[in-house]
Amino acid sequence: MWPPDPDPDPDPEPAGGSRPGPAVPGLRALLPARAFLCSLKGRLLLAESGLSFITFICYVASSASAFLTAPLLEFLLALYFLFADAMQLNDKWQGLCWPMMDFLRCVTAALIYFAISITAVAKYSDGASKAAGVFGFFATIVFAIDFYLIFNDVAKFLKQGDSADETTAHKTEEENSDSDSD
Repeated sequence: MWPPDPDPDPDPEPAGGSRPGPAVPGLRALLPARAFLCSLKGRLLLAESGLSFITFICYVASSASAFLTAPLLEFLLALYFLFADAMQLNDKWQGLCWPMMDFLRCVTAALIYFAISITAVAKYSDGASKAAGVFGFFATIVFAIDFYLIFNDVAKFLKQGDSADETTAHKTEEENSDSDSD
């Protein structure tokens, strides 16, 4: 069943009666948690990185190889944000404005992918360029969905802050007003 249960039942007691010691995580410690990968943000970042990598491979194999740096950079940035979100670096490094960085990454990626996909499909005739253009259009859609969701979250957060500021400003104004002004 998808999505998998984030907290599966523990394994039953082995037949020998004693459990082995805890396993050393090794490289598994670097992998994002399953709960994050099953979330909407995790799935979007996985789709962004996967589509960027496929588009990069298509541009490497095509005659439109001048465009291969944009998918490569977007692939690396998507991987960075995937691991940053999965390891909750936004909580650890609060000096950076993570939602704004993610929003700008998604907006620029969507615009760049849209432009180079149109050029790859219209100007080049080989199959790899056409495939890169099609995957670029899919990547444009995924990045656009991501920046739309980020924008809604930021707008909702700012609305909550504005309503709290308005109520305190209104209360202060009422307290400072002169009631004898008739």
